[in-house]
Amino acid sequence: MLLKARTESDELLTLRSLNIRTDLTTKEKFHYQNLERGYEGELRFDSMIEDLSEERYIINDLLLEVNNSFFQIDTLLISQGIIHPLDIKNFQGDCYLRSDNLYSVTTGREYKNPINQLNRSASLFRQLLQNLHQHFLVDASIIFINPEFTLYQAPLEQPFILPTQINRFLRDLNKGSSQLNDGHRKLAQKLLELHQPKHPFAKLPVYTYEKLKKGTFCKNCKSFRITIKHHHLVCNNCGVQEKIDQAILRNVKEFCLLFPNHKITTQAIYDWCKLDLCKRTYTRALKTNYNTIGSTKNTYYK
Repeated sequence: MLLKARTESDELLTLRSLNIRTDLTTKEKFHYQNLERGYEGELRFDSMIEDLSEERYIINDLLLEVNNSFFQIDTLLISQGIIHPLDIKNFQGDCYLRSDNLYSVTTGREYKNPINQLNRSASLFRQLLQNLHQHFLVDASIIFINPEFTLYQAPLEQPFILPTQINRFLRDLNKGSSQLNDGHRKLAQKLLELHQPKHPFAKLPVYTYEKLKKGTFCKNCKSFRITIKHHHLVCNNCGVQEKIDQAILRNVKEFCLLFPNHKITTQAIYDWCKLDLCKRTYTRALKTNYNTIGSTKNTYYK
């Protein structure tokens, strides 16, 4: 049973927007692309565990804190007698382990040791369970989800589940009987309550409103080459259409994400979208979907 669906983090959504509206540095773009690949890998794994048999709770994207230390769990599987914290990695290509470090065979690039990250998260999760007076066996693993990934020189004792082993891992899960009770439900609910919605260490570039490109881009290909036709926006690059009201609301959400301290006003959204529309169109969309605060020139929406 899925208790918490996976969504893009604010960090990923912000970087995705900044990648369209400004020039990211090489380092910033590399970080953004890693987040995109990671999210794609997590979605791929989500689709593989949709049909798990027996009773199990699935909680995605848990950000927890214990003893002033934050840790993240990509996927948490709660079964009858065991909990599986899973770290999903979407690495691609050939890699090898040497002295507990992970390297690319082709480029020689060194990656962060996934074992260190997993061991830290598993240790903190066990501490959290102890604080909650819960006694479950915790079996943490790293799932290498990309079918085009190969890992050489991996010790047998490492908690790696390679691409060719994922189906077997899921089959073994299905073979085990799992019947959840009220204790499992209360634990799952407590973990959801403890989830931190904002990551305190998100890596975001410094940006200002003035330096970002204004305008409405295509929801599909991200091109700014947009034409207004009747009640729709039509992308001149890929041909995708979008209702004007939906495009305005998409821009409002992006504006709120990037500038959470700015008030949502008709003028602000008009300047942000830069569509050749009368201001009444923006006001109508805002009034229909947001609460109106104030009156006359001081009106804003929340």
